[in-house]
Amino acid sequence: MHLTKSSPAVTRRNQRLLRYSGIAVGCAVLFGVLAVLVQTCWGPLDRFDQGWVASMHDYSQSHTVWTASVQTLSDIGGTVTMRTLLGLAAVWLWLIGARVLSGWVATQALVGWGGQWLLKLSFDRPRPHFPDPVSHAGGPALPSGHAMASAITCAVLVGLFWPQAHRAGRTAACAVALLTALAIGWTRVALGVHWPSDVLGGWLAAGIVLGAVTTAVELWRPGALARDVRRVNWRTRPRVQRVLAAPARPAPFEDDLDGLDNLDGPDNLDGLDNLDGLDETTGRADNAVR
Repeated sequence: MHLTKSSPAVTRRNQRLLRYSGIAVGCAVLFGVLAVLVQTCWGPLDRFDQGWVASMHDYSQSHTVWTASVQTLSDIGGTVTMRTLLGLAAVWLWLIGARVLSGWVATQALVGWGGQWLLKLSFDRPRPHFPDPVSHAGGPALPSGHAMASAITCAVLVGLFWPQAHRAGRTAACAVALLTALAIGWTRVALGVHWPSDVLGGWLAAGIVLGAVTTAVELWRPGALARDVRRVNWRTRPRVQRVLAAPARPAPFEDDLDGLDNLDGPDNLDGLDNLDGLDETTGRADNAVR
């Protein structure tokens, strides 16, 4: 079945739900396949894991400066750092009034943390073991917590930045996020504390969390994320642009934004008339014109 924007049966909200749920289901299916291959010790995957970890461990032993640099990068991109970034983003969004978006960010962090340990305890996969390890890590191996947390954090931050950026900014943000997630996942293999399949499992688990949480929020509060994104856009616009964008005559704020977004019904603009200082800014702009 081919879905297009012109299809009357498919609204934009339905398209969003299909996209987010598709990400969650697709990643869940791939994670399930990976888990089966890991649990059954599938030969090609087992040889790939063993070969990569052994070669990286040998290299790390003979290049101590390089190993120290990799360890530093791994520590900087650890789960605590990533969840702290999400926590700070959630607090900032809450303070500017984007409450649903703030809850979405916080939930990504909490569900990611809980899901990580639920999966680890379920599979209880042993980590690589060496008589002379170059690094240490505790707990089961699958999935990699570093890989999962960094993928969730990078995706969320790009999602918050995306509506405010032009094409070049979006491309740069995606590139930085992708390289960050890849680098942090790679450090765990290079230090010999995770199998490559653990890192892949962490990225797939992150996709499950991102898609599932976003789908749940869209079902719970249809259109609320889009409204909060517009709120963030308004709050972060330079003050001069806000004055210039204000109407030349007093008018209700809802009328000024009439037709801005008809994505999800008449309640799209609920609460936007509470943006701090909007009426005062408009009044000062009118006085300046007079």
